[in-house]
Amino acid sequence: MTASCIAWVCPKFCARLSEVLRGIRKIGVFGKSLRRLRIGLTVVLALGIVPAWGAEEFSQAERALFLTDHLASVRTPSTLGYTFRKSGSLEEGFEDKVTVALARSADARCCTASTEFLSGLRRVKLPEIESPMGNPVILHFLERDIKEMQRLTKGQPNYFRKRIRMAVFQDAKTSDIRVPYGNATVAAKQIVIAPFTSDPLRQRYEKFADKQYVFTLSSAVPGGVVCLQAPGNDPAPGAVPGGRGEMVVADSAAAPRPPTGTPAR
Repeated sequence: MTASCIAWVCPKFCARLSEVLRGIRKIGVFGKSLRRLRIGLTVVLALGIVPAWGAEEFSQAERALFLTDHLASVRTPSTLGYTFRKSGSLEEGFEDKVTVALARSADARCCTASTEFLSGLRRVKLPEIESPMGNPVILHFLERDIKEMQRLTKGQPNYFRKRIRMAVFQDAKTSDIRVPYGNATVAAKQIVIAPFTSDPLRQRYEKFADKQYVFTLSSAVPGGVVCLQAPGNDPAPGAVPGGRGEMVVADSAAAPRPPTGTPAR
């Protein structure tokens, strides 16, 4: 498990880690000793050494999104292709491409993943990932969305990340659906969260307060990801509810209609 993945799927571990550091401060461990301890704990996270109790505390949504080997059935070398679409009245919409190139690792296992997220001036620079736990496009989609919210609201990325992470852990709504893929219809799992609906700082981010994240996953689709959506209500007069947002759709797949009604809490 990579350090970036741990940051998304271990909210309780990170919270308990913070408690440990606060306790250490109280008993008088400061200066170099505390810095060395922090470095050591960071290494533990980077190596994926998670306490045994943590493995039992992942939610069903966390397991599906971050702890499933979405690439297990993908032959390497190969490239996963996706279409990115942005819509709404806040800014001009556009369509672009996302690719995840998978190269065989030195030990012949899957794999080294190189992601090209958008193109031209919109291109997001991303590091190469060695032996990813799941499909990197999920984390890249979320991280790009967080940066966009930061740009539009001047909010803190860590705050948005925490709200999303805790919503996946505590409040995700999961359902089994069927979606078109190629010339067939395949079984899929849809996960819906609404991280900001009950946000205590909702007034500061009102434009995004009703925003949902809809993850549609299927083992029948190479790479496991059918569609990633971040729909929200468009503030323009007469706009269609849920008509603003971004999505990433796998090539040969159709984007499922986002759930209607009251957002998940």
